[in-house]
Amino acid sequence: MAEIIQRDGTWAFDGTTIRITPGLHRSVPLFRQSYGEIAVPLDAVSGVVFEPERRRGRLRLRLREGADPLLQATGGRLPDPADPYRLTVHLDRAGVAEYVAEEIHRALLLDRVPKEPTTAFLLPGPPVPVSVRSSDGTVSFDGSQVRIDWSDTSDRVKRATGPRLLALSDLVQVEWLPNTGYENGFLRFVTRETAYSKLPPEKDPHALDLWGSARRDLLTALVATAVTARLPHPSTRTGRPLARLPQQPTAAPPAPADRHDVLLRRLRELGELHRDGVLTDEEFARTKAAVLRDF
Repeated sequence: MAEIIQRDGTWAFDGTTIRITPGLHRSVPLFRQSYGEIAVPLDAVSGVVFEPERRRGRLRLRLREGADPLLQATGGRLPDPADPYRLTVHLDRAGVAEYVAEEIHRALLLDRVPKEPTTAFLLPGPPVPVSVRSSDGTVSFDGSQVRIDWSDTSDRVKRATGPRLLALSDLVQVEWLPNTGYENGFLRFVTRETAYSKLPPEKDPHALDLWGSARRDLLTALVATAVTARLPHPSTRTGRPLARLPQQPTAAPPAPADRHDVLLRRLRELGELHRDGVLTDEEFARTKAAVLRDF
């Protein structure tokens, strides 16, 4: 057993699994504490490195592309402190960190673990049900259905549509961009009908616009990961080896007749919101133009 215990967390390697447990100190980001313990099978690992610095060092675990739904859902965009595969190490424990890294590296060589992308997720992602309250509303996932309940501060177009219920079978992809505190983020659920008709996140009833607390909004990655883990693996959707992150796979474009039906339906919905007084003349014209441009 190779193990290192730090304020930032604990890594323990038994020869087949690296068990990563986040620390409980207040300096550990809320996202890592909420994601909890991760058991990484050796087959999912492509490499490990210890990076010594002047006052402290870092252990970094690199996973094979396509092995982890978290990395797939977030596209490598998690802030460094929130990355569960990164451990801050005090220099007085540098020798232990180097030993842990060497043991993992040796096991990779002995087991001849390939570095190629995987064709299935080797980690399960967070358990369900999972629910997160963000700046734009509350998003929940029970394993088969996504529900979005808008907040009082959501755009009135979204509030007018009411809670959104999206069956897992209707989803083709999840898109996620973090709220950095300087730029807004979003969590978007892409269906077959909306794959090529994306509205701005603040107007899109299939998307959460992330503009509030960056610390809290980061938790939406939990839902993004849980959904991604239950969608078909990217390699099966594209029919070829997984592309390099953060590039995301895309669905095949719908047939022209289907696109025409979707366009008419979206325009009818907008027209009803305009007639009911939910959308002003200016909002209706701007949103209609965005829909037509996307089609």
